[in-house]
Amino acid sequence: MSDLSNSNPTHDPEWIQQMHADHYLQSWSKQGGKPRVIAGAKGSWFWDSDGNRFLDFQSQLVNANLGHQHPKIVQAIKDQADKLCYISPAMGSDVRSELAAIMNEITPSNITSTFFTTGGSAANETAIRLARHYTGRQKIVARYRSYHGATGGTLSLTGDPRHHLTRADMPGIVRMLDPYHYRCPMGHAEVENCPVCQGGPHLEELLMYENPSTVAAVIVESVVGTNGIIVPPDGYMQSLRETCDKYGILLIADEVMSGFGRTGKWFAVDHWDVQPDIITSAKGINSGYVPLGTMSVSTDLHDWLRNTPLPGGLTYAGHPLACASGVAAIRAMQEEGTLAHATEMGSLLREELHKLAQKHPCIGDVRGLGMFNGIELVKDRDTKEPLVPYGAKGVVAKPMNEMMSYAMENGLYLSFFSNIIRLTPPLNISHDDLMIGLAILDRTLDIADQAISG
Repeated sequence: MSDLSNSNPTHDPEWIQQMHADHYLQSWSKQGGKPRVIAGAKGSWFWDSDGNRFLDFQSQLVNANLGHQHPKIVQAIKDQADKLCYISPAMGSDVRSELAAIMNEITPSNITSTFFTTGGSAANETAIRLARHYTGRQKIVARYRSYHGATGGTLSLTGDPRHHLTRADMPGIVRMLDPYHYRCPMGHAEVENCPVCQGGPHLEELLMYENPSTVAAVIVESVVGTNGIIVPPDGYMQSLRETCDKYGILLIADEVMSGFGRTGKWFAVDHWDVQPDIITSAKGINSGYVPLGTMSVSTDLHDWLRNTPLPGGLTYAGHPLACASGVAAIRAMQEEGTLAHATEMGSLLREELHKLAQKHPCIGDVRGLGMFNGIELVKDRDTKEPLVPYGAKGVVAKPMNEMMSYAMENGLYLSFFSNIIRLTPPLNISHDDLMIGLAILDRTLDIADQAISG
């Protein structure tokens, strides 16, 4: 048993590590490891118990959109805690109603009402349940390079290799290929020649085989996040929308990562003026300060729900502390010009990444929108052979792991999937901090260059 009888044992980093190893179950991990103990954070930086500082080029789990300890969000949580910590979802709450009204303001014009959840998984789980309930159909079309959550239903939707770790066997899931233009799944050099990268033609073919009258919804990450930061070609989302309309199928845009300014717009679908039937989001809505997610629906769905119960619920739906933090975060983004800043810094980031590509032969592709960016590393630019295989772990992923370790040792927090380094700093990162991170990344990429040169 852990001993809490000593004076302030929780202040001891070694005690924290030991209790983590012995009693805490860590997500998606083998247990028993002793983590770095984080002592504090502010803005785009965090630091450990030894005083080492790290520039957060990952925004933690791509959720700290306004960085760490933003004073307006912190104060809103404090004020709400003094006023009202909890009230049932069926009762009225000022911050809950205010956040619902704000969501109506910033979502596409057809989206009018929102169900608040505890995160992205719950938002997507509720969305697919609603889609099936509304349409009376069971099949859901999802993509291979995707992550939609860790619940039973959302893990079944997910194409990410993590779904192999457990039973992800909800029936009715149909897979479609991704508009991954850099590695076109159909081998086409031009988007206009590829039915997959166009979107609608590929979906039409799947529906021909599956019978469209059995398909309730198509769910896609508007911009693929964890699985490679894949931005769809212009016209792709519009084509999906048209095909879904043709067959009475709902279009669900998963914006858990790409929402709330991450791409320089409130939602990534805004780049293409597409109106989904359902938008799900979480993470950046309040920078992750309190668990909060959203499932926002169209006027048609909202009107239908006036006479039909919503098929889902949560004890903590619309939690006052979470809603207060959401209101504060969105208002802060509006007041501080965060979306414009993210657009400007994102353009600068990609410009600098293209410069790094001229120096580092390991960089095969640079892509992204706003502050949602990735670089794909290859052994050979002509063949596009990946630096490490898809889903690489352990020894097979050695060059990627070495880069992550080097960057961390030098004060830069990065993450990767397969052969892709994700670059998702806080939306309000300063110019100076961005350049500091790029300088460390420059040195980090030498490791990949050495790996391909032998």
